[in-house]
Amino acid sequence: MNEEPSRSQEPRPRTASQDAEPLTERERRVLDAVIRTYVDTAEPTGSRTVARKYELGVSPATVRNTMSDLEEKGYLYHPHTSAGRIPTDLAYRFFVDQLMERTALSDEERDRLIAELQSAEASAVDRLIRRATHALSLLTSELGVAIAPRLDDAILEKIDLIQVSSAKVLMVLAIRGGVVRTVYVDLAGEVPPETLLTLTQMLNERLAGLTLREIRETLPARLTDSAWVDDPAAEELLNIFLQSGSELFDWPPGLGPAGLHLGQASLLATQPEFTSGERLRNLIQLTERRDLIANVLGSRQHEGRLVITIGTEHNKEELSGFTLVTAEYEAAGLKGVIGVIGPTRMPYEKIIAIVDHTSSLISRLL
Repeated sequence: MNEEPSRSQEPRPRTASQDAEPLTERERRVLDAVIRTYVDTAEPTGSRTVARKYELGVSPATVRNTMSDLEEKGYLYHPHTSAGRIPTDLAYRFFVDQLMERTALSDEERDRLIAELQSAEASAVDRLIRRATHALSLLTSELGVAIAPRLDDAILEKIDLIQVSSAKVLMVLAIRGGVVRTVYVDLAGEVPPETLLTLTQMLNERLAGLTLREIRETLPARLTDSAWVDDPAAEELLNIFLQSGSELFDWPPGLGPAGLHLGQASLLATQPEFTSGERLRNLIQLTERRDLIANVLGSRQHEGRLVITIGTEHNKEELSGFTLVTAEYEAAGLKGVIGVIGPTRMPYEKIIAIVDHTSSLISRLL
């Protein structure tokens, strides 16, 4: 599979680190070392550990004084039960904006990601996005999240109605650009094959070439024509379309939770941040707030870049202990969002590379 140039790795401009006190070169190096050590260990970092692990060219005492200066500037904080220090949200923002270096996925990670996504049918967007969030969880140990594109402006090319049982019909919507949406329609009784064929032809004559929004807004006017209906079974099925058109031709319904996909929260729950009962409860409550996650994802403005929001930058209490890294993908010319939610202590270079590559890969598969 050919590689596409990655989108810019820069997050959208933020002011938190820019408005803070400037850092000296030594402070930048010490802060980088503290963050990397804390990401690796999840334990408060002491000056001796930093001096021993990184060749900074200064003594542990100098490192300790520098860490104290960083604490005064708001980049580190000092848990009262520990001699070490922990990065603040401001520190992670500074790291992402100014210290972090771009990294590439390993061949093993690329192959694993491709294998996970290619196991789904590329034409079935929901299944592909579901596999992608699962793959992100596996590769990052964070919570994969995604929202399907709202296809309001997508153009319907064809409708197929397929009888799958005596009381169920499968409606297959082929969207211009190769996207397919499938919906099961429950019936009160069996519909003869010739009736299904007649209705399929009528729906294609009157709806093909329209956007899904146009179909929802004008469906009653386009289908209210009893001249051709001389069959109770056909009339009943037509009534189902008239009554349920707003749902059948809406994908997903707004930015609500119906279009949201979540990966495996159990992988995220194994991280040290969630060993305490309270933090674990917060994580569980967050995964149950599908409406909140869907609205946050749907309101993010990417403009061709990854978006990274850290801790209190979310302005939502439920997300104050988490980082959200997202990118856009395209399906039939319309855009969806995919990424990961995890604790603010995360390996940002790796996470960003994986999210970026996943979004590009989804767009190519679609």
